[in-house]
Amino acid sequence: MTSEPDIVIIGAGAAGIGAARRLAGSGLSVMIIEALARTGGRAWTHPTPLGPLDLGCGWLHTAEHNPWVGIADQANFPVERRASAWGRQFRNLGFSPAEQQAAGEAFEAWNRQLAEHPPHSDRASDALDLQSPWTAYIQAISGFINGDETERISAQDYSAYDEASSDNNWRLPQGYGALITSSLPAETELHLDTPLVAVDLNDTRVSLETTVGHLRPHAVIFTASTNVLASDTIRWPSELDAWRDAAKRLPLGHNEKLFIEITGSNTFEPETHVLGDPKDAATGSYYIRPFGYHVIECYLGGAGARAAAAEGTDAAFAHAIDQLVALFGSSVRGCLRPLIASDWAHSATIRGAYSHALPGEAEARSNLARPYDDRIFFAGEATHRSYFSTAHGAYLSGIRAADEAVAVLGRKKR
Repeated sequence: MTSEPDIVIIGAGAAGIGAARRLAGSGLSVMIIEALARTGGRAWTHPTPLGPLDLGCGWLHTAEHNPWVGIADQANFPVERRASAWGRQFRNLGFSPAEQQAAGEAFEAWNRQLAEHPPHSDRASDALDLQSPWTAYIQAISGFINGDETERISAQDYSAYDEASSDNNWRLPQGYGALITSSLPAETELHLDTPLVAVDLNDTRVSLETTVGHLRPHAVIFTASTNVLASDTIRWPSELDAWRDAAKRLPLGHNEKLFIEITGSNTFEPETHVLGDPKDAATGSYYIRPFGYHVIECYLGGAGARAAAAEGTDAAFAHAIDQLVALFGSSVRGCLRPLIASDWAHSATIRGAYSHALPGEAEARSNLARPYDDRIFFAGEATHRSYFSTAHGAYLSGIRAADEAVAVLGRKKR
């Protein structure tokens, strides 16, 4: 391990890999340290006999502006550009066309209210129509998008994302996590299973204590999650209190995935989708046989994901299968078998899904993105003003932090 590299990147997720790609060929010595035994962070494609399954990010959101699309094309990584079944209720099971239209109109009315007449409280729930029968539906969608319910979401922050994003959400048959992890430059010095223990700023260089030794880089690019930055897992110097405070205002939401194997004869058609119960804020969203794989992907957000974390994986699978049985009939129960599940809430080096700003705290993203003393630079999805909660927002933030570090080190070396 090089003890005094020019730059140490903390975290080998999409932001860290983005920074490393930007720094490749810069002439600077660059090292990544990663607490996990793998790269990718919240991007994780898990290989299974049924196909590669993304336990973390799985959609190339706002694909026309997503840099991972170009990276995939350059690497001959297949991209599925056709529209998905997301948002269409297969055979209108448990959700009639009239109900789907009413629920969609209620959600769009809430979006318009946030954008055109945002509440003075900046609390997204204050834009809800309390007379609407579709509040639970909106809460469920908020859980999928934000990882939390509308009471804990900044209206300004949500609208910034909504305005910047599009409905062009593409997919990667080989896995988003697989693309991200394969994109790390080969020349980058990488150390896995290397948690950061402490940061010290009482020197011209930054002192980093890890579980395998000390490092003294000129600059650090910190890309770990806001929940890690806000926690006491790492010993932080008081000089970074303002950044840790900003991180607390940008907590990670709750999102989990369950994959259910489909066995035997069944009626499940490839590339279809159902919402389990549109009047339940904790409902699962079920993508059936993506890419033809014999699996059902259950996506949980907000209340549903919190329940899965609290009650355990077995209970989460049981609830998901019950919802599917309620829609497709009791005959499918014997065809459904738990396969694999995420557990982001209990991952000690991540501690959740992706960030949302608390009401009144949208500016925390800019505060978190500020460099400290031309030595520590912050990246990660939470630092992007409009593409937060996405892998491409993380990637772009890594590029931004790398450019900041290069500019500073270039001045110091002149």
